[in-house]
Amino acid sequence: MAEKGIKTQDWAAFRAEAQRMLEAALDQMQQAADRPWQPVPDDIGARYAVTAEALGPQAAVDRIIRDVLPYHGGNTHPRFWGWVQGSGLASDLISSLAAAAVNANMGGRDHGANYMERAVVDWTRARMGMPESASGILVTGTSQATVIAFQAARLRVLKDLRKQGQGAVRLTAYAGEGVHNATLKAVELLGIGSDNLRMVPLADGKLDCAALAEMVASDKAEGAVPFLVVGNAGTVDLGLFDDLNALADAAAALGLWLHVDGAFGAWTRIAAEPYRSLSDGIGRADSIALDFHKWMYVGYDCGMALLRNEEEHRAAFAARPAYLEGAERGLAGGEPWFCDYGIDLSRGNRALKVWTALETYGEAAFSEAITGNCELAALMAAEVEAQPQMALGAPVVSNVCVFTARRDLAPEAQSQVNARIAQTLQESGEAVFSTTRAGGRVMLRAAITNHRSREADVRAAIAAVVREASK
Repeated sequence: MAEKGIKTQDWAAFRAEAQRMLEAALDQMQQAADRPWQPVPDDIGARYAVTAEALGPQAAVDRIIRDVLPYHGGNTHPRFWGWVQGSGLASDLISSLAAAAVNANMGGRDHGANYMERAVVDWTRARMGMPESASGILVTGTSQATVIAFQAARLRVLKDLRKQGQGAVRLTAYAGEGVHNATLKAVELLGIGSDNLRMVPLADGKLDCAALAEMVASDKAEGAVPFLVVGNAGTVDLGLFDDLNALADAAAALGLWLHVDGAFGAWTRIAAEPYRSLSDGIGRADSIALDFHKWMYVGYDCGMALLRNEEEHRAAFAARPAYLEGAERGLAGGEPWFCDYGIDLSRGNRALKVWTALETYGEAAFSEAITGNCELAALMAAEVEAQPQMALGAPVVSNVCVFTARRDLAPEAQSQVNARIAQTLQESGEAVFSTTRAGGRVMLRAAITNHRSREADVRAAIAAVVREASK
């Protein structure tokens, strides 16, 4: 009977195509500065149409080199500062090869990858200043980490939540104005409701703890159950940091779970001063959400949820039906299993990307890169202030610079100019700024989480803004 199904008939030919793909990937990374984002062709959808016929590895590699590599999102380019996107690392290529070959399922069981994830969790926990008893799990990103943390926080106040649901209990959560949309999505997804996410005013760019106390008291008087407050370690629009020590004190006094959104800003913990002190107090949180694929630069996707209390973390998710029973010996051993600490049972080996990056470059290199990104944001601010027609939208605190190209125009005209410049420079491949709103105007925004960026890139990008602003 003829062999059927999926098979590699000619390993020598496959090896040759894999090596050709490896060389193309290395070229893509090495030549990142010459490969900015570009508009996709009109027929790109047709090019990606799935064919039923087997064309073989040579045809697949041909199509990837021709139709996939050129039309990337641009975040590998040294002048990409749009939104908050990481730039990826050359070490990701090495870890991805190993991950594909092993194909580990990180839900549990006794194999090496789970020990690696525990090592990465321990390293991160220590850098954040959490106790050795804290637990963590690698996830898709801060959005998923936020859901995991909020679910554990709910169980602290509603012990029978997993069996009985939230019922008529009105839980209220609190966050400073400008909190990331991940928090809003989490309260909606968990059935808390966006109306019960109370936005606390800021004082000097930080959550106002006095206003928080007043809001908690008011909500309690109306029969609500306040349960959680979210602190920011780097707001998405302006890169602002709450006073996390003051917020930890307030949360303890008010009986609230303190969650810190540290998607990118948590990594100031390994930066040099004055940036490191921005996140002082983060280790006092009940939970932290952070990303490696932003300011630790590793490839997408890779985030982490850290929780101070391992028992509360496990209680929120542990479930072992008969087919997942553990054992003292064999492959079903290896407790604890990560499926008991999060949403996913089937999980890829994200830890390998982080571990390989740290083994390859060393922690000091990441510290220097993160510090350097903040220094580049300060340089960009200085370049903006040196231009008579430009102005900052807010002081630069960390790695985010928001500015207008034409402060001499009316607000609506400024918005139009800034939006046009962002689009023009994206399309020309010169630089990628995103936009945001500040002071009632659309402004240009650079979030510098790019290890490839240099001073020359900042100066060239601002020069391009000046040129376009004069048109």
